[in-house]
Amino acid sequence: MLRKLVAIISFIVVASSVSAQIYDPVTWDFSYEKKGDKQYELIFTASIEEHSHIYSMDIPDGGPIPTSFTFDTLASYKLEGKTYEVTKPLEVLDEAFGFKIKTFSTKAEFRQKITALESTFNVKGTVSFMACNNSTCSPPKDVDFSIRIAEKTVGKSISANSANSIDITPVRSDRGLLKFFLISLLAGFAGVLTPCVFPMIPMTVAFFSQGSEDRSKAVFKALIFGISIVLIYSSLGIIVSLTSAGAGFANALSTHWLPNTIFFALFVIFAASFFGAFEIMLPNKWVSGADSKVDKGGVLAAFFMGLTTVIVSFSCTGPIVGALLVEAAGGDVLRPTIGMVGFGVAFALPFTIFALFPSIMSRIPKSGGWLNSIKVVLGFIMLAFSMKFLMTIDSVYSLGILSRDLFIAIWIVLFSLLGLYLMGKIKFSHDSDLPYIGTFRLFLIIIVFSFVIYLVPGLFGSPLRGLSSFLPASSGTELNLPLIISENSVSAGTAVQPERTSVLCSEPKHGELFEMPLGLKGYYDYNQGLVCAKEQRKPVLLDFKGHACANCKLMEAKVWSDPEVLRRLKENFVIVALYVDDRTQLPENEWIVSALDGKQKKTIGKICEDLEISKFKTNALPLYVITDSEGNPLNKPMPTNLNVAEYKKWLDEGIALFR
Repeated sequence: MLRKLVAIISFIVVASSVSAQIYDPVTWDFSYEKKGDKQYELIFTASIEEHSHIYSMDIPDGGPIPTSFTFDTLASYKLEGKTYEVTKPLEVLDEAFGFKIKTFSTKAEFRQKITALESTFNVKGTVSFMACNNSTCSPPKDVDFSIRIAEKTVGKSISANSANSIDITPVRSDRGLLKFFLISLLAGFAGVLTPCVFPMIPMTVAFFSQGSEDRSKAVFKALIFGISIVLIYSSLGIIVSLTSAGAGFANALSTHWLPNTIFFALFVIFAASFFGAFEIMLPNKWVSGADSKVDKGGVLAAFFMGLTTVIVSFSCTGPIVGALLVEAAGGDVLRPTIGMVGFGVAFALPFTIFALFPSIMSRIPKSGGWLNSIKVVLGFIMLAFSMKFLMTIDSVYSLGILSRDLFIAIWIVLFSLLGLYLMGKIKFSHDSDLPYIGTFRLFLIIIVFSFVIYLVPGLFGSPLRGLSSFLPASSGTELNLPLIISENSVSAGTAVQPERTSVLCSEPKHGELFEMPLGLKGYYDYNQGLVCAKEQRKPVLLDFKGHACANCKLMEAKVWSDPEVLRRLKENFVIVALYVDDRTQLPENEWIVSALDGKQKKTIGKICEDLEISKFKTNALPLYVITDSEGNPLNKPMPTNLNVAEYKKWLDEGIALFR
């Protein structure tokens, strides 16, 4: 304490003797931003002159005066949590104090969340800070502020250095629309490469290879297909903005039992049609009144295919769609609409090209029954992929019917039948005779049966990492061999012995509904995890995930399964898995009212989703966050990242910051 006092006094003496000019390098701006119904964030922005700096809110004992905020206690609002730093401070060695200190240069932003208890009120308080440069420091300074919050006020932000009364209005973010559009465009192209979307490509080719041989009609239908995707994505942002449907609308649509049941049935019907059971045609009375030059049945079917593609893609394209809908939930219509248009255009373009491709193929002279064979092959693929919809229903509603081993067994049967069909051992009514096996067909047979052999170990506990995004999560109910040698279990020819598991403080809440992957132990309730972390003096790893999240399973299979990552997870963290798409309804005394939209959240998933959006401003899945036992993030959250080295580095960074 004495050292701190001497250092501050010496700074003041130097400041007085160097120049008679007042050293005052900091200008403060005070504003606020509306975040939801009765929810606001106060924004404190310090503009700092070149070569000067102020200090962080987190300063070690014996250091300089930290930046701090005090607020008048009024009945018109309530503080939510503590003031926090938005700008990341720079940690430098301060020679005067003899240790590293966090500082801000050029600009620093701080925020404070509040809940309004009245429609119009003033938030008054004081910011205390100390400014320095290489040669001098200002005395500790207090700047008073008064921020007037009015629900219907329209005005502008005002800069201030002193205790003036300031009327501030919410900060609107209409900047960077072109950049936002380009980012959404790139995200749309990336969405096509996700595992949920791959199976839609051959289905698109199969759909547009049927029916009309007229190139103009085929092109027209393909364009309708692409435009439908763009319009559906664009409309989604507008609908959510105008109806306050919430940022979880896309997730709810992709995980609800009704659309998943419908699409399962439709995929099975399409597969049966490809097998030759019947032709999918609109009723004659629907077509009879159509213009002879326009295949209206094809137009409706093309739109349906576009809608199917959008719905199926949600479980993998959720991060960007969710981020845009979070924007929409704040009342901004323009940004999410522009973002959705960019995403939809990029996402639809490859599919439209694929849709146009069959129209070119249709001009090639027919060669026997090769086209029928393609339909049958794609029928098997569609039938296999239809299982994904049943898997989503089973996992989201915790039915426990479609286990991982049953799912794999069905796939083994389907692809074995496909292999036999390619060999000519199975023949459908519309197939031609197969006098011999061609080279291309032979390679397909090899690929199919190799895939079947790859699937078989999955019945006995093999992780099948290449398919982890498609398969149900592993559980203790499956068959297991005494020892399974997997990709990560062998080192220098020796099987690695199972490592010790995590230690829990208490029986996990909802443990009967969920299970941790890879033998890990953890919690499924946020508050219970924080309590255990405090007891064990460990950081918390929040794992925001979903039953229907393909990337979540991919991360667990390809990153968490790495021996070094797994060791860190077991030994250094209290893991809290939060399923944002789970529909288990909680007892009434556990319901919450969201600070974001004022709606009551009754299910495990809705409460977890509300936590993710309110604390981390996204509903992307997966999202990994390392926090202390109070729930404060220690480093930047980590989204999907299949680079094991980077993920280990991120974990180590969180551990170091915690210690």
